[in-house]
Amino acid sequence: MIIVLLVSLLVLFMIGVPVAISLGLSSSIAMIVAGDISLLTLAQRAFVSLDSFPLLAIPLFILAGVIMEYGGISQRLINLANALTGHLTGGLAVVTVVTTMFFAAISGSSVAATAALGAILIPAMITRGYDKEFAGGVQAVSGTLGIIMPPSIPLILYGTAVGASIGDLFIAGMVPGIIIGIGLIITVYILAKKRNYAKEEKKSGKEIGEAFIKAIPALIMPVIILGGIYTGVFTATEAAGVAVAMHL
Repeated sequence: MIIVLLVSLLVLFMIGVPVAISLGLSSSIAMIVAGDISLLTLAQRAFVSLDSFPLLAIPLFILAGVIMEYGGISQRLINLANALTGHLTGGLAVVTVVTTMFFAAISGSSVAATAALGAILIPAMITRGYDKEFAGGVQAVSGTLGIIMPPSIPLILYGTAVGASIGDLFIAGMVPGIIIGIGLIITVYILAKKRNYAKEEKKSGKEIGEAFIKAIPALIMPVIILGGIYTGVFTATEAAGVAVAMHL
């Protein structure tokens, strides 16, 4: 069975099948060959394992992130972060960290945050004289905040698997996520200072206020999602539905 599992997994990798599908197919093939389970039972178990109300939160939070990206809300977050921190040395890199923290607190997905913001911020940093490795590294590392910052999709998966309270996991991830974000900002600032990266133009109070007003729909979303979960108004899955509805 182990040989069948490894061989089928390698073959699927070699022909370019995505990792997630390869793992599922190779495991299924191995179990069928070993005779431990029938194809019908395998399909039934796969369906039952996915028939989980908490897991519904995952595609809904991802959908909320996609709607944010195509609706221009991510650009509003970038504009607000730039107005607040862009005047610092290496300001655009600091903007990347701050914006990713906001985006992660809404979408819960590292991939969504990195894809949505990286397409805008990485080319912008390179254009302003940042090294390609530094620009890509800042965005990649900042994107990992989506793993920790609630509503984190990995925390939802973990809570579903072990039967833990997803709301409690979100509470546990909030403070470490903020601390890591602050640590990233400090690290980026020090590196930018050593490399003499450019500052952005300092914004006036009026410009900061305008950027804040335009970003309000995005800023209130984490408050509604996390506040609703922590106060017991709705579950994590219902919060994901609210996030999608508010962005439509």
